[in-house]
Amino acid sequence: MRTYTGIERAAVLMMIVGEEEAAAILQKLEPDEVRQLGAAMFNVADVSEQEVEDVLDDFVGRARERTGISFDPRPQVEAVMNRALGAEKAESVLARITPAEAACELELLDWMDATDIAAMIEKEHPQIAAVLIANLDPSIGGQVLELLPDTAQPDILHRIAKLGPITPEAVDTLKTLLAQRTGSASAAAVTLGGTREAAKILSGARKATEQRVMPKLFKIDREVAKQIEEAMFVFDNLLEMDDKNLGTVIRNVDGEILTKALKGVDETIRARFLGCMSARAADGIRDEMEARGPMKLAEVLEAQKAMIAIARGLAKDGTIQMGAGEDDYV
Repeated sequence: MRTYTGIERAAVLMMIVGEEEAAAILQKLEPDEVRQLGAAMFNVADVSEQEVEDVLDDFVGRARERTGISFDPRPQVEAVMNRALGAEKAESVLARITPAEAACELELLDWMDATDIAAMIEKEHPQIAAVLIANLDPSIGGQVLELLPDTAQPDILHRIAKLGPITPEAVDTLKTLLAQRTGSASAAAVTLGGTREAAKILSGARKATEQRVMPKLFKIDREVAKQIEEAMFVFDNLLEMDDKNLGTVIRNVDGEILTKALKGVDETIRARFLGCMSARAADGIRDEMEARGPMKLAEVLEAQKAMIAIARGLAKDGTIQMGAGEDDYV
């Protein structure tokens, strides 16, 4: 007998309830969940009667285990997210999933594609564009950014990086704009944007967009541009290079810096770096790390930051290629 996944079991239930009930359930799901569940409903079209009974038995059993006691789920959800993802990633996720009093619910954006969103905000004030883009998934936000006029992109990215608390009145204004533009409307103050969010959005755009926007952003606000640049590339990104490019970076890094930088990584990552060196040089780095003993985390991070800066410099002058390669085509 076929074994069904969780989403396929949900799809079976959706297929056997009435259309009205199924529609009511779909209205409570996120766009991505709707797409996944809809696809699964096609996959279970040939479900047998016995399999339907098994799914129903499982559902009833799970329902009996639940209670009707009401409680505030925030502390538990936040604790789980922080433990699973770390504080920084958890904060980003929670900002998007927390209910209305702590998150900006411009949910209509989730159902629009990048082209429609860009067309909607192209003639709006840059601050409105910044807030709307900051509310998107970074990959979609990057697409929207690069669809906007070239002259507007640096200003909008700068505003995203400088965003902070958004007043309830501003959120209401944005919801009204969405309602007016899409034909479809108590808000709470929220915090959006920041240099990390701006970096994620720019990373979601094509490399050519980054190369065009960043020099202009440095002219607008050098400090913010520098923070975005640093947030766009972290030490782990060095591992995305092939051996040839990574080897070039290593040869341009002082041995003292390399020793400190590798002291703070696990053995698997360390082996990747050392594997791009001669056996003699690699043995020398290993001996130096062992001789140093424990090292302050601040020293390790500073050394890794120095390696990142060297790598970015080599990439800018064309000496190396970072990542998996440019994916823009004309």
